Amino acid sequence: LEEPLLLGSLLPLLVLQSSAALEPISVGIAIGAASALTGFLSSPNFYCRFVECCPGEGAQPNRTALKQVLDEKLFGQHLAKDVILKAVTGFINNPNPKKPLTLSLHGLTGTGKNFVSQIITESIHKAGLKSKYVHLFLSTLHFPHDQQIQMYKDQLQKWIRGNVSACAKSVFIFDEMDKLHPGLIDAIKPFLDYYEQIDGVSYQRAIFVFLSNAGGDVIANVALDFWKSGRAREQIQLKDLEQVLSVNVFNNKHSGLWHSSLIDKNLIDYFIPFLPLEYKHVKMCIREEMNSRSNKIDEEIIQQVADEMMFFPKNERIFSVKGCKTVQTKLDLF
Repeated sequence: LEEPLLLGSLLPLLVLQSSAALEPISVGIAIGAASALTGFLSSPNFYCRFVECCPGEGAQPNRTALKQVLDEKLFGQHLAKDVILKAVTGFINNPNPKKPLTLSLHGLTGTGKNFVSQIITESIHKAGLKSKYVHLFLSTLHFPHDQQIQMYKDQLQKWIRGNVSACAKSVFIFDEMDKLHPGLIDAIKPFLDYYEQIDGVSYQRAIFVFLSNAGGDVIANVALDFWKSGRAREQIQLKDLEQVLSVNVFNNKHSGLWHSSLIDKNLIDYFIPFLPLEYKHVKMCIREEMNSRSNKIDEEIIQQVADEMMFFPKNERIFSVKGCKTVQTKLDLF
């Protein structure tokens, strides 16, 4: 902010120094032009074209663009698409949210949880995960030692308080929740609750996203039951999974949300299940990866790469063991 203001403050001085050789009307015009230019250079809109700024109250996600990227890039996840689209756009467009938006994404590896968290951040901050207002926590990296839980709790509260003070629309992503020490996440409970302010800071515009493999087996069993009964996976509804998922995660000692007050006090707005991916979805991922590399689409290679993947149950081979996680490395071999 300093450079535009400094430049703007020099302009009137330069004009006045040369005004002795100008007519009064010319001086007035020059000063008026300089003042207008000063205001333009020092305006937030001009400054924010070159430096990332926190989105203002009027900034809203493009619902059409968000829907398009979910439809085109996220495969086999009709539940996640629907909930994410409605939850994110509804929250951002709400002029007076009562609490931060809190999403808990669950499913087996490679089903799209990290990808969706990236899409969410990009709908709010143009720089996405690279934004200084988006904060990613990895359990094994940021909270590795169980004997230092109290220190982590204190640090976490300070990090969140400081970053929300800097930008009300901060996004916090907690990955590897299934590896997080039980009880640690409860340190952020006050920030997720229905408080207008805590020590002068409002957290009601922030977004918290939890990513976890915990509950993946429960989701896979429901999807398998639908397949065995001849029902399409698209018939699976959120009500078929959300309650059983929250109970499973709450009682799972390896979930990071084990006996968490966030669940007990209903502070997680949505438990979003990510279904295991089928063979056809893996092929979609391979095709999309080819597109991203500007490679010619070769259906024979797509099938060969898909056939290299592991599927379960062993006999039926319905669902990909690793989802689309190893598609990039598999494609490198062809």
